[in-house]
Amino acid sequence: MSLSPVGREVDRIEGRLKVTGSARYSADHRPPGTVHAHVVTSTVARGTVRSIDTAAALAAPGVLRVYAAPDPRLRLYPLAGQLAAFSERYAPLQDPIVRFHGQIVAMVVAETVEQARDAAALVTAAYDAEPARTTLADGPRVESPPASDGSPSSHTALAPGIRSIDEALAASEVVVEAESRNPVQHHAAMEPHSVLAAWDGDRLTVHAGAQLPAEWAMLLAARLGVLPEDVRLVSRFVGGAFGARVVLWSEAPLAAAAARETGRPVLLTLTREQMFTLTGHRSHVVQRVRLGATRDGVLTAVSHECDAEAPAVGGPPLLPAHAVTDTLYRTPNLHIAHRAVALDLPACRAMRAPNESPGAFALETAMDELAVATGVDPVELRLRNDAPVHPRSGLAWSSRHLADCFRVGVERFGWSRRRDAPGTRVDGDWLVGTGTAAATYPASRGAASVRLRLLDDGTATVSTATADPGTGAWTMVAITGADALGIALERVTPEIGDTALPPGAPSIASSATTTTVALVVAAARDAVAALKRLAVTDPHSPWHGADPAELRYERGRLVGRGRSAGFGGLLTRLGVRGVDATASGQRGVPPGHAFASFGAHFCEVRVNRFTYEVRVSRFTSVLDVGRVLNAQAARSQLVGGVVFGIGHALLEDDPVEPATGRLACANLADYLVPVNADVPPVDVHWLDRPDPVITGPLGAEGEVGTRSLGARGVAEIGNVGSAAAVANAVFDATGVRVRDLPITLDKLLEARRGA
Repeated sequence: MSLSPVGREVDRIEGRLKVTGSARYSADHRPPGTVHAHVVTSTVARGTVRSIDTAAALAAPGVLRVYAAPDPRLRLYPLAGQLAAFSERYAPLQDPIVRFHGQIVAMVVAETVEQARDAAALVTAAYDAEPARTTLADGPRVESPPASDGSPSSHTALAPGIRSIDEALAASEVVVEAESRNPVQHHAAMEPHSVLAAWDGDRLTVHAGAQLPAEWAMLLAARLGVLPEDVRLVSRFVGGAFGARVVLWSEAPLAAAAARETGRPVLLTLTREQMFTLTGHRSHVVQRVRLGATRDGVLTAVSHECDAEAPAVGGPPLLPAHAVTDTLYRTPNLHIAHRAVALDLPACRAMRAPNESPGAFALETAMDELAVATGVDPVELRLRNDAPVHPRSGLAWSSRHLADCFRVGVERFGWSRRRDAPGTRVDGDWLVGTGTAAATYPASRGAASVRLRLLDDGTATVSTATADPGTGAWTMVAITGADALGIALERVTPEIGDTALPPGAPSIASSATTTTVALVVAAARDAVAALKRLAVTDPHSPWHGADPAELRYERGRLVGRGRSAGFGGLLTRLGVRGVDATASGQRGVPPGHAFASFGAHFCEVRVNRFTYEVRVSRFTSVLDVGRVLNAQAARSQLVGGVVFGIGHALLEDDPVEPATGRLACANLADYLVPVNADVPPVDVHWLDRPDPVITGPLGAEGEVGTRSLGARGVAEIGNVGSAAAVANAVFDATGVRVRDLPITLDKLLEARRGA
């Protein structure tokens, strides 16, 4: 019987620590002499600080320092070049310029957190305010910069003889046009952003949550003007991220600089409201999708244009069409265009399925409208336009089973019970509707290293600095190590979340698993090779003088020449504590293929006939994500993605006050997210078909290092398309199409009155 834990229901390695409160998060670290910091934020969106009065704060009990912009004591530096893309475009508290409402303009350091907070309330500032650009109508539009892979953000591909996308649409038998609006959305992770910074001479140790620990530490070193090797980041436990902990925000360099200047460890924790403005958000975007098709629903032209905010303080471009519309469906004529609008708002940053979630909402809503216009069943419409190769590049897919996701989902959900006419299914006071949508998310691999060590007690450690923001990386590393070595899971100890370890895979873009799996397998292969070399060269070994090729490794044992020994027993006999190997990989997927995961969502909603309150009553998702390593964690991640989609469709919105640039719902009371009562049981299912290319060549199982698990990440794809499935179900229930998210009862009532 196989010992491999792959694909089984595996409890989290760190689960007991978390549920007992033993896991120590960033703010739980309090070395002797720790003092506390609290920041003061601006009340205008654009201008300069005229003056800051700190006298009352300095006189308050326990206060050690008050730093106010501009404050040269902190010695922080702006970032340039590629580094600037992973942080803000200014150094905090180093100039008097105000770039957005809620920017840090002062910081108080005191003996206790209460003293720091109370003293911060005594700081007052005067500003020379300027008119701020706060809406998409305010700023000039420019073409968005290229995507992260270097490809252009906008492009057009036309069939021979076609001169423009407008000409292709005009020649189509059926045309639909849909404009959608996605509002500002926030990460709102459970753990507040906290930083504990402590210096030991010229060396800095920081406890903070980070999704890219090695890069984060390098950015902090650049901000502080110190060598990267003098900064160590410890990020073992992270209470959620969703993209908010990808980059270096202002609180970390401020805490570290204050710790350097005061000579004391400094702990800085942002308030909930401060997190909404200081740790990024998904930008507001307006999208216009035009679809041309034959009368039987075959696409002949697709145009997808987007305008998204681009704050002056920085943030990656939002490219929803680039991420989705040139991936899901084939068409002879394709046009995508992305424009950025410069605004005086807090920084935009990646948020779970950053481009794909809003992009899929726009495209999949339009596809539903095309199904209505052509009279083709929405599932059949998508199957008729499935893409056997990547629509833009023409590359073959490493693995694509979108059609099977829809076929399985149709049966699991009971799609055949759907009625053709919207608004005709009534159950008491409730209108009932069903909707569907497709999902896609790119598969990628990052640069990383993994060290695997075989120890004389018969256990193994797998070490890599990747972070676990709740996605299950602790357990993933252990599962992969146990599978590669053919030993019980209990014999593998993962070590992660510390830049003192080999550089880990980034916990972004659903790439941590794909990246780490291949490297664990390679490190296990090399560690076993090192064990064999030791066995044939050590004079105390029973295989001394043998040819390494005569030895086989089988489930934790060396076998050959009629002898067998477990690696722990052999190392003990030879007096060697352990043998290890490190495997490293560069960013990028194997050439020659296109890589992505796919899925199909099915949703049932109930809409009250009188109040138009919307309730999601059933949800089914079927995903093609390669081999699943941990069924328990995968289910949790996929359900979480669907919950994100429900919030995206029905609840989440943070409007900007045009006059002030203030985010009006910057707290968890006013910014609505789904709670238990909003979420029905979610049926998630995966095809569990290994990707034969993404993690290396698929070899015969047996000798360590020859097996490819074919795993792709699952953290984000559940969020892609799930909002569209909800919206399409609402239309099916009511006959009302709402494209301005979230779908609230006032919008449904207004549309009904206007119909």
